[in-house]
This record gives sequence, C-alpha cells and structure tokens, in this order.
Amino acid sequence: MTTDSAESQWTVQGLLDLFDAEPAGEDTFTAQTGPAGEDERQVVEGTQVLAQSIVAAAKRFPDKSIRSVYAVFARAVMVAAGPVELEVDVVSEGRSTASAIVTATQNGKRCITTTVLADVPTGDVIRHHLPKPEVAGPADANVSPMPMAGRDLRLVDVVDVNSPDEVGPPELYAWLRYDPVPSRDDLAKALIAYFTGHLGISTTMRAHEGIGTSQAHLTVSTAPMTVSVSFHEPVRWDGWLLYSHESTQVGAGMSYVRGTVHAEDGELLASFTQDALIRPLRTTDTSIKEQSRL
Repeated sequence: MTTDSAESQWTVQGLLDLFDAEPAGEDTFTAQTGPAGEDERQVVEGTQVLAQSIVAAAKRFPDKSIRSVYAVFARAVMVAAGPVELEVDVVSEGRSTASAIVTATQNGKRCITTTVLADVPTGDVIRHHLPKPEVAGPADANVSPMPMAGRDLRLVDVVDVNSPDEVGPPELYAWLRYDPVPSRDDLAKALIAYFTGHLGISTTMRAHEGIGTSQAHLTVSTAPMTVSVSFHEPVRWDGWLLYSHESTQVGAGMSYVRGTVHAEDGELLASFTQDALIRPLRTTDTSIKEQSRL
C-alpha cells in the first residue's frame, strides 16, 4: 500500500468493515475484497480472507470463542472479481467445543479453506506463557513505510524490510499499533490474524544476502501458502503489539516461520505459523502481470 491512491483508500476502520462478513443464508456469509493493494496489486491478502473466515465462524458459533484457525491459500482471491462467499461446514458443535471448515469461494472456485476450533473458555487450572522478547521498544524502532490510516508499524533493527542488502539473523520483530482497536472479540482476533502473514517471507530472506522481498513477483516467486493462529484468552490490548517472527527452515522452495503476538504489557495474545513459497520465477509466469501473480 505505497501509492497515493491506495494510501487514501486503506484505513483500519475500512479494514474492520471488510472483515465483518454478512450472513447470506444458512451457514453462508458474504465478504467484499476491498481496493487494490501495494503497487495496485490485484491479489487479495490471504490473511484478509482468513480474518473474514474468523468473523463468519464466530457469528456461526455466537456462544463460543474462536481459539485456533488453520488456513490453506490454494488459489488467489482477486480484487474486484466479485465478492467472497464463505461457507461454514460444521464438523461438530457441542456444549464446550465446536469445529468447522470455512471454505472461501469466488466466482464458484474454491480459493481458501480454514479449519476453525471454537470453545467456551474456562477458569485456569494452570497458566504460563512465553515472555515478551527483550528487544528495543517502539520509540527506538524504525518507522516502516506501510501506510494505512490508523496503523503505525515500526521494525526493530531493520530499516528497509524489503531490501536484499539488509542481512541479519532470520528473525524479525515488528511493533504495530492500530486505531481503532476493536472491542468485539471476533474483530480483535481477525485483526491479530491479519498481520501474521505479512512479514514471514521477509524474515526468511533476511538471513540471505542478495535476496529480498523487493524482488517478489519480479525475479522470485513468493506467496504465503498456509497460516495458523492460536488465540490465548483473553485477547485484549491497548497501545502497541509486538509481532515476533523466527524462520526455522527454508529449502526445496518452501519456508517455515513461527511467531508470537505480545501486548505491550507482556501478555501473550496469540501464536502463529506460516508456510510460504520461495522459488525461482518460471519464464512462463511472465505472461501474467506481476500485479496478478500469486
């Protein structure tokens, strides 16, 4: 979201409105794609559809809390190619837990599937969580130019996350602040999940000189293929969020990243993983405009 037109179109409130899938029938919901993204990209962020699936599942199970999601991004959802239809296939629905598979289709084609686990949270038997990493705070981090009205992004020890020349360990720490912060539980979890797919590929590439996400869709084929998120109750925060990323393996054309989301006060809100495609760009792909490549 670097063009003037995209910057004027994208706001946090507008993003939350996109997440808020509307009922369209029994166990079906409809969501919109929104405007084009960075460099007029015509491919909808997979985690945007994941966020919409979280909201759809939460509306289907109104007496339960969404606890974990696992999404596979099999086919690209395209901007302005029609709305996204979300079908909630309920696998089980009991007093304590429920599960479903949410299938996102566009123009009759299945694009993304998300397996959802929901439950009724209970009191603690035992409790612990991974501490927030000891890294520089948002005041000492570098402002990152990913404009969205109401969103502030700052990176620890990284100036240009897309540069092939900034080399370091395969770790990335990102401070994120949203305004507004949604009060609804489903929208809060959707917003947490939305950013889990944004920096995983950059985290992996950071350890390798001469390769960076500025080359994505031009000389290197990249795409998030799966994202999983586990939400640790309660998911509430004020101020900054810290997204911590660690790339534990890359090879054979795929990378794996695991991460956490901490509130500024140190509470662990969510844990996530990402599988991503990182491959040479096939010459046959040049017939597809870079804005429309997966």
